[in-house]
Amino acid sequence: MIGAWITIGIVTLIWALIGGVGPFILPKGPNRGVYQTMIVLTAVCCWLHWFITYMSQLNPLMGPTLTRGEIYLMGWVW
Repeated sequence: MIGAWITIGIVTLIWALIGGVGPFILPKGPNRGVYQTMIVLTAVCCWLHWFITYMSQLNPLMGPTLTRGEIYLMGWVW
């Protein structure tokens, strides 16, 4: 389970850097505020999409549907 926390931390750090540093490296211009907002919202949305997908795979709500015979067979083979 520690590997999952390391993965979450690394990916969160990457998106935090993109959303935190990205807006400050833009050149001056009339639409700079719009571009800054777009970069921050993109980073937040991409991180949230990744996080929800990762968590749903880490702890799935539905598993395979097995018959009683398949369960006994897996227990015997394994």
